[in-house]
This record gives sequence, structure tokens and C-alpha cells, in this order.
Amino acid sequence: MAYNLEEQEQLENLKAFWKHYGNFIVTVIAVAALAVAGWRGWGWYQVREAAQASAVYEQLREAASAKDVDKVRAAAGTLFEQYGGTAYGEMAALVAARAYVEAGDPKAAKVTLEWAVSNAKDDEFRHAARLRLAALLIDEKAYDEAGKLLAAQAPGRFGGEYADRRGDLLVAQGKTAEARAAYREALEALAPDSPMRRLVQLKLDSLGTEGDR
Repeated sequence: MAYNLEEQEQLENLKAFWKHYGNFIVTVIAVAALAVAGWRGWGWYQVREAAQASAVYEQLREAASAKDVDKVRAAAGTLFEQYGGTAYGEMAALVAARAYVEAGDPKAAKVTLEWAVSNAKDDEFRHAARLRLAALLIDEKAYDEAGKLLAAQAPGRFGGEYADRRGDLLVAQGKTAEARAAYREALEALAPDSPMRRLVQLKLDSLGTEGDR
């Protein structure tokens, strides 16, 4: 095929350009293709992980409902070890801890809640775990440990729940006046429609007036 002078010049320029930049262009295209493939692969992996974690979490819920502690322990262990970085791991900690408490095994519940306090990425799950762990520590009369957990600053509705739990701790320590103040703080922090308000008010009323011993 014959080319005129202008076409030959363009062809020579293209050949020179490709000779100079060809390897770089090929590398950029390859890297971009690998990045797209990697992104799609990571998305597929995350979807698969979530589906598998969901299935195990459902097994945990069923075992907890059936009060089958052995199956609860097995399912929770799988979630913590293999899917601890997912939301299902955090949710599993709360479900498993409740099952252990109901089965009369507060030690196992403590271990599970401690895992959640240390590993939960979601603030809501972490605060819920701290509050439940503090309640177990109060029952064990481990007041100093409970106090450290409850010293955390909590936003929103958790502010009222922390104050309520501090009131429980102070009652257990025989500090009635301080407990009244904590329960009042809880009532101020809780939303008007919070189902906790009635319980907190009952706790406050049970302590009597300021002049009572």
C-alpha cells in the first residue's frame, strides 16, 4: 500500500512515539487491568465472607434460642476466629454472652464481652458490650474494674445508660447519695420515650428521699 509524504511522516512519528512510550503504555494498561480485577475480586470476596458469616450467625441465634450452649460456643468460636472483622462477629459476642449468662456461665460471658470491647469496630456494639460487662463485674463485686469501664464518655443514648449503670455500681457500694445523683443524670440524658426511663425511675424511688438512710 502506498502512502503519501504526509501519511509517511505521521506513520514515522507514530512509530517513534510507540518506540519511546510503548512499554510504559503497556505497563499502565496492565496495572489498570490488574487493579480493576483486584477490586472486583475483593468485592466478590467480601460478599462471600458476609454470606458465610451470616449463615453461621443464624446457627448461633438458633442455638441460643434452643439454649444449646455447646452449639452456641461452637458457632461463636467460628465467628470470632474466621469472621471477627465483620459485623456478625460483633453481634455474635452479644448473643453468645447473653446465652452464657442464662446458662449460668458468667465467666464465659465475660470472656466474650471482653473480646467485643477490644475488637468491635462499631461504637454501638462496643458500648453495649462495655455496659453488659460492667453489670457482670458489679455482680462479682469487682467494683474497681466496673468503675473503669463506666468512666468512658459515651454519646447519645449511651450517656444515660452509662449513668444508670454507674448508679447500680454506687448502690452496690452502699453510696446512696451518689447513686441518686447518677440515676437523676440518667433520667436527664435518656430520651423522653426511652423504655429505660421507667426502670431508672423505679431505682431512684427505691432509694427514698435525701433524708432517708
